Parts: sequence; structure tokens; C-alpha cells
Amino acid sequence: MTLTICLLLLGAVTMADAAPRIQVHGHRGARAVRPENTLPAFEYAISMGADFLELDLAVTKDGVLVVSHDPTMNRKICQGPEGEAAIHKLTLAQVREWDCGALKNPEFKNQQPVPGAKVPTLDEVLDLAPKGAFGFNIEIKSDPKHPELQPEPRIFAQLVADAVRKHKLEKRVMIQSFDFRTLRPMKEIAPELQLSALYGGMPKDLVEISKEAGGTAMVSPHYLLVTKGKVEKAHAAGIQVVPWTVNSAGGWDRMIGDGVDAIITDDPAALIEHLKAKGLR
Repeated sequence: MTLTICLLLLGAVTMADAAPRIQVHGHRGARAVRPENTLPAFEYAISMGADFLELDLAVTKDGVLVVSHDPTMNRKICQGPEGEAAIHKLTLAQVREWDCGALKNPEFKNQQPVPGAKVPTLDEVLDLAPKGAFGFNIEIKSDPKHPELQPEPRIFAQLVADAVRKHKLEKRVMIQSFDFRTLRPMKEIAPELQLSALYGGMPKDLVEISKEAGGTAMVSPHYLLVTKGKVEKAHAAGIQVVPWTVNSAGGWDRMIGDGVDAIITDDPAALIEHLKAKGLR
């Protein structure tokens, strides 16, 4: 090997090492390839090397935290009994009657059904922790317009904090929400947990979003709202930027160029390969 080649390789390694690591969050596990928010989706994301498992929470009638993006059982991706479908009006046993793995989500052509996959409890997902050094990005799904579909915000926050502490995963969990009424009490209840303000409204300064949420260490805006200038201002204020949900190479490259800290994606395996190809992982 010539001296020139050696120097070029050394330079490439040095650049890769110097570049900040962009963390990969598997959105709802990895819904591009497995049924969303199911144990198979989370296990796939872990096996592909995702840094975080992103998941959503609802609460059953009998007070159990379960993993679901929708407050009601979504019949487009889950099969179950007729009648009541609001999770907060169903017991865990009733939620378990639904099959959320048999129907393929038509939005994702590469998704592989897993018949029999159930809505997991948060405890079951947190039990995956020994499988790796990944983190958990837990979204509290709370809608101020429909208070009947979830507990009161402070109670919801307490339930989540208690679950995280029970599993002793405080250092591996971040909590995010669009409903800042859950983040403010969470900061008081569990100051050891990292918090992120989810945002998808009109363009706004990321530092202001953090302040509105009670002073979060992270902001998670829709990726189309991200600019390099906004990211730099957030970083100057000590705030990390974790955009959602980016599924294309062009989108990933724009986020890389804007200097974000992490990317939430439906296809964590593809994003990881994309970062590797650029020497960023």
C-alpha cells in the first residue's frame, strides 16, 4: 500500500471519527418492514442496530400502559371484535383480543405481516432492554380535545415515570409528547428523565418550543420545519434536535447537512446503511 493511499485512508477515518454521531430512532419500531408498535418491530430494530426504539403509549380501562399510536384500535392495521375500540374504555384482556400483525399496512410495500402479534404492554417492551444498549423514546399520546381517551396529564406522566423506574431504565429513556401538559409535570415528577417537545405546527423557533414545553433538553419537530440556522440556534442554547419522520435518502441528507442530533425513521436499517455509506457510522 502506498504512502498516499495510507494518508487518504487515515484522513477518511479521522473525518468519520470527528463527525458527530447521528442517532437512529426506529419509529414505532420499524414500521416500514414490520407491523408498527409490536414486539416483532422492536426486535427487528434492535437487531438492525437502532440507537432508540420510538414508541407510543395509551392506557387501558384497568390502568395498564400499552403501546399504540392510536387512542382507538385501528381497524386498518388491527383485526378485532366489533363494538367499542377506544383503548381507555377497554381492559387489557379486551385489547389482547386484537391481532395487530396480520394486516399489512398498505403504506409500506416492504412490510411483512406477523399474524398473531398483539398490542404489547410498556413493561413487555422495556423487558427488551437486556438485548442491547439502545434507548427508549417514549411518546405520551395525549389529546386535550379528547380527555376521555387518556388519563389526566399528571397522572399519565406519573404512570410512565413509575414504569421506567421499576425497570431501572432512567438513563436509557427519553419522554416526548405533543401535549406539553404531560412534559411539565414529568419534569417535576422525574427530573432525571430526558424530555423532548414534539412539534408539527407552523414554523417556529426551536428554542421557543422548548420553553413552551417547560424547558426541555430536546425538541422533535417535523423534519420539514428544520433548518440549519434553527439547529445551530438550538445547539447554542444546549438543546438537541430530533426530527420526525424521515424516510428518504434526500431527507436524510438534508437532516445531516442541517446538523441534527438524531433522526426518527420508519426504516432504521436503511438509514443506518445510508449513514455507513457516508462514513458517519
